[in-house]
Amino acid sequence: MALAPLAHVLYSRVMKHDPTDALWPDRDRFVLSAGHASILQYSMLFLQGYGLEMSDLQNFRQWDSATPGHPERGHTAGIEVTTGPLGQGFANAVGLALAERHLRARFGSELSNHHTYVIAGDGCLMEGVSHEAASLAGHQKLGRLIVVFDDNQITIDGSTNLTCSDDVAMRFTSYGWEVVRLGAIGEDLDALESALVAARDSQDDRPKLLILQTQVGFPSPDWTGKHEAHGNPFTAEHVTKTKTAMGIPDQPFWAPQEVVDACRVQAKKIGSAENTAWKSRLNSSAQKSEWDAAWNGGAAGWQELLPTFGQGESIATRVAIQKVFDAVLSGQPGLVSGSADLTGNTGTKLSGQSPMSHATPEGRQIYYGIREHAMGSAMVGLALHGGIYPAGGTFFVFFDYMKPPIRLAALSQAKCLFVFSHDSVGVGEDGPTHQPIEHLAALRAIPNLQVIRPGDANETSEAIRAAYEFDGPTVVVLSRQNLPVVTDGSAVTHGAGIVHAVDGVPEAVIVATGSEVHLAIAAAQELGQAGRKVQAVSLPSWDRFEAYRSTHPDLAERILPRSVPTVSVEAGTTFGWERFADICIGIDRFGASAPGSEVLDRLGISVANIKISVLGLIASR
Repeated sequence: MALAPLAHVLYSRVMKHDPTDALWPDRDRFVLSAGHASILQYSMLFLQGYGLEMSDLQNFRQWDSATPGHPERGHTAGIEVTTGPLGQGFANAVGLALAERHLRARFGSELSNHHTYVIAGDGCLMEGVSHEAASLAGHQKLGRLIVVFDDNQITIDGSTNLTCSDDVAMRFTSYGWEVVRLGAIGEDLDALESALVAARDSQDDRPKLLILQTQVGFPSPDWTGKHEAHGNPFTAEHVTKTKTAMGIPDQPFWAPQEVVDACRVQAKKIGSAENTAWKSRLNSSAQKSEWDAAWNGGAAGWQELLPTFGQGESIATRVAIQKVFDAVLSGQPGLVSGSADLTGNTGTKLSGQSPMSHATPEGRQIYYGIREHAMGSAMVGLALHGGIYPAGGTFFVFFDYMKPPIRLAALSQAKCLFVFSHDSVGVGEDGPTHQPIEHLAALRAIPNLQVIRPGDANETSEAIRAAYEFDGPTVVVLSRQNLPVVTDGSAVTHGAGIVHAVDGVPEAVIVATGSEVHLAIAAAQELGQAGRKVQAVSLPSWDRFEAYRSTHPDLAERILPRSVPTVSVEAGTTFGWERFADICIGIDRFGASAPGSEVLDRLGISVANIKISVLGLIASR
């Protein structure tokens, strides 16, 4: 309630938006980082005419409603990013602001000229991701990022004095932000407008933090300033007292129709006029074709730029992906790439591209620094802004630092590419702290996330095609070590494919992913020389294959027949492989520090062990 005047001023007096076209590219972006206050935003969307009606507000937090407990991008018109896990919206907003500035530098202010507004609370700024993201934003000098800090000094447990003694203003000043102390002006609409307009129109290139002192639960006579108001619903008596204090009728969901109509007419009138003028500028722009390609998945025929690699060539898939990026760059004007201080190591370096920075905002190479969490969250913001296809890389073991934004990317269908290299104990000497074990299983468990572990350079190339075609985020998991090119890449199309065939019905099948595909082929070939009919299958993407099997069960059965004894091999946990295999070769312990080839061999990831397992399985039948 205490933020209602602020939200009203933002939507009705300050922000540029068009309720009739919620995805207008040049709209201002609003992020409710404190997503638990979702009813505040839903109320504004109702009043502004975004398609929510009173019945939607009455159905708040109910099954299949348009007003879920936290804002969800793609579920409710007018929601820019999915928030709720505190700090994520704040960090998403950094990505939104990066995207706007980048597009403005490349296409001009005629096509990209807007601001990003955020409401964040104490909890958002306590979360570690806010520190990473605020530091990045200050370094980048994102002057069009405006954050209003709801400084009510309350969390669920009680006063922030219980847990935190930070000086927020000094902290953000040290990050390079412009900090403005607004004081207790939360009920003064004109003062709020003046502060927001000053921040919007400022020529200062620092991001803005406006500190607004509020009281939780205001204007309730019973709960103002009390931490219990944070999540506890008011009783009917409390509601009556609060409405009396506000001077409004004690009626449920009171919203005079003339007020609603006036708000909607005004919002539509202003927003539609600005939108129409923008569309006229776009249609007359010499850059329209490039703009359209950036916003709509690339230039026509961009797939023809995908490289192929010769059989027998030896190349790490982390090296191959860089070659793929460089090859398609001209046909993918929206592609930007970066990493958390591992640009060369992860294959996310774009040849010949300048850094995306304050000095060169048009640059397509982002240096995130050692900020994996902020990188993931900013990538989600970049993707959901539109016009940008962000790729970001780090070592696979550091996926642990990025799980929250990857999950929200999947929930939001954010089209971004998470690149993880150094994908197994093949990392070698760095030891178990840097050797992924359980990580693939964790990623595969996330709904709506496309996970691809290519077996060689050709599957890596096809993985990029699949990533662009997928309506959501993609994870590509890549090797540190060189791998022989042994496939044509086609297994990626359906998620699985035969890479060593036999005549007739096979006695057994070996199914593998990533760096183990060439081992599966070698084992099948050696078993063939011994008179055994063994088929080898590359399974780069479980989710793609499961989808293919649900729609083409007969064809999928030819690739991975359920009735044939099957051995799986993957240099990670065997968890989940029982759905495909009878015997699972993998690593269900932490790794060790030694040369990568030795670690793999000692832990059973070898042609010899595969052959023993296959022969044992055949004999047991």
